[in-house]
Amino acid sequence: MKRLLTIGHSYVVGLNRRLADEMARQGTGRWSVTAAAPSSYAGDLGRIALEPIEHEACRLVALPVHLDRVPHLMFYGGLRRLMSEPWDAIHCWEEPYVAAGSQIARRAPRDAALVFSSFQNIDKTYPPPFNWMEKQVLRRADGWIAFGHTVRDVQLQRDGYATLPCRTIPPGVDTAAFRLQADARARVRAGRGWDESVPVIGFAGRFVPEKGLAVLMQALGQLAIPWRALWVGGGPELPSLQAFSAAHPGRVSIAMGVAHAEMPAYLNAMDVLCAPSQTTAAWREQFGRMLIEAMACGVPVLASRSGEMPHVLGDAGLLLPEDDAAAWAATLTRVIADPGLRRDLADRGLRRARTEFAWPVVARRHLEFFDELTGG
Repeated sequence: MKRLLTIGHSYVVGLNRRLADEMARQGTGRWSVTAAAPSSYAGDLGRIALEPIEHEACRLVALPVHLDRVPHLMFYGGLRRLMSEPWDAIHCWEEPYVAAGSQIARRAPRDAALVFSSFQNIDKTYPPPFNWMEKQVLRRADGWIAFGHTVRDVQLQRDGYATLPCRTIPPGVDTAAFRLQADARARVRAGRGWDESVPVIGFAGRFVPEKGLAVLMQALGQLAIPWRALWVGGGPELPSLQAFSAAHPGRVSIAMGVAHAEMPAYLNAMDVLCAPSQTTAAWREQFGRMLIEAMACGVPVLASRSGEMPHVLGDAGLLLPEDDAAAWAATLTRVIADPGLRRDLADRGLRRARTEFAWPVVARRHLEFFDELTGG
């Protein structure tokens, strides 16, 4: 049986570690899987302690991390001992230009296939020492995984990437956790004094300008039909949302500090999810995890054409211009007024979530790549 080590700071969140868990389940009899994760990590909204998964199929190793408040500089403690074990493949869920990715490449045994993953879909020039780290990882790597089509297209134009085997494999969604839940929908709505008489338009993610909150607020202000808005997340744009809420009393609810495990309930409370991300010179949407989570919950999705989101949605949602509040208002009016369209979008999203993004599907694609790199 071959031995796989998969390591990444994202594994501190239990739902993210479903990739490792599913690789262990899908690889039964062929692969023995160990996941290494931080014992705690400084997340965007506060420190996260390593979250458990009930009946986790893979072996879990908790490692200390240092400088984790600066993601590019974060590195692991205790890695030397872990890397001394015999591994056939090492999957590094860290970017090649960060300290943790460089550290893993340096410590990886020479006889183990090293595969790194990337979300970077902007062609950036990194200053020293990060450009040195990227080159070092590329020299050592045996392959890499692009988390999206835009990632692959951008990185293949950069030195060192095109010579390595590559697979485009998206992140996954836990379709057992993210699913239709009528009771959760009723609970979240009742907690806000809302019933089913008025549709709820939702947003989930960071409250930052590039996520397009201003465009969505402008669109909502233009609607001539009844609506409510549920904003789930946190970030520096909170004062703008609070001012918007004050201007529309009783219509707007802002939920902060929502744990990932609670997100299915909040998504179920929505009649449509909006993702109006705005491309900037330094950023475009890298994937949009909230899209696949909403689709898995049977929630219709409207998204801008920023970055990877058109590839994520396929024909399962509606794509809109990034900076056009009038277009967003018109489309929201059409979707809210047409229950048949909402059902069709919900059905398309459910099918796409289950066939393209469910963790068992994503895990099998990873293992197939690792099998190729390790000789069968």
